[in-house]
Amino acid sequence: MARVITMGEIMLRLSTPGNEKFIQADEFDVNYGGGEANVAVSLANYGHDAAFVTKVPKNPIGECAVAALRKYGVDTKHIAKGGERLGIYFLETGASMRASNVVYDRANSSIATAVAEDFDFDAIFEGADWFHFTGITPAVSDAAAVLTEAACKAAKAHGVTVSVDLNFRKKLWSSEKAQKVMSNLMQYVDVCIGNEEDAEKVLGFKPGNTDVTSGNLELQGYVDIFQQMVEKFNFKYVISSLRESYSASHNGWSACIYSRDDKEFYHSRKYDISPIVDRVGGGDSFAGGVICGFLDGKNWKDALEYGVAASALKHTIPGDFNLVNRADVDGLVGGDGSGRVQR
Repeated sequence: MARVITMGEIMLRLSTPGNEKFIQADEFDVNYGGGEANVAVSLANYGHDAAFVTKVPKNPIGECAVAALRKYGVDTKHIAKGGERLGIYFLETGASMRASNVVYDRANSSIATAVAEDFDFDAIFEGADWFHFTGITPAVSDAAAVLTEAACKAAKAHGVTVSVDLNFRKKLWSSEKAQKVMSNLMQYVDVCIGNEEDAEKVLGFKPGNTDVTSGNLELQGYVDIFQQMVEKFNFKYVISSLRESYSASHNGWSACIYSRDDKEFYHSRKYDISPIVDRVGGGDSFAGGVICGFLDGKNWKDALEYGVAASALKHTIPGDFNLVNRADVDGLVGGDGSGRVQR
């Protein structure tokens, strides 16, 4: 199996039980997660050699975060210890027309103050096949943005394929700063993943008249901006998830991809997901599935279908991590979405 490195922040997730609002909650459910950590767990569950790189505080909460990764077979030996605290995010899960809500408490977290000298990138990328990061990590702090570029440079020096999930977070930074920082990082990227908001807010490309809140997808707009993105950044593949948000509990879910070498656009099968159990981590599970498809040697269209199916399944699982295995994903890709009891 392939060796995959992901780098970012793992956080303590405190979510209200069921669909309670924050003001109702007398307790919180505890999970751990974060964009790149979620991708590492997905790939480990599929049998790949997945390692996660981060920095966590040297205290019991930091140890719990590391243990959550180890439980699912993620390599944690390159995780640095130090700093003041683990980042926290609070989640209120919406329902029907009430949207979910996230509140961050991650200022001065360990990864936000980490520097390249905390990590031996030559050792980390020795024998690696793939490196994945997201737009969340450089948004955490200026230091984390510098760290991300150092990791990208090291990955390319070792001949590693680099992917990014653009992941714009308006509660962390402005679109103007995102475009400045992320446009620079795109020089290292081979596979660019995102959605319509990410493409616009992070890189300045808007796909036609698409309006996900109305369920209106104009696919030709994606073809146009994908071609422009390839021309500007020379990505080998540009990929977008396509979420049609009918309500917090009901989404349409598909994806599209453009191949630079084949000069061809492809739109995947669409899944109707209702009711949604937990959509947090949906994009990460998509990225993990697509990366797995590529690492398995699938063609780029089949890799996309694998990612869409994996992510559709993640929407049925509480928590950040996608805990499905290959058999689960293969079954859905093969057309078995009946949900019948397996005896």
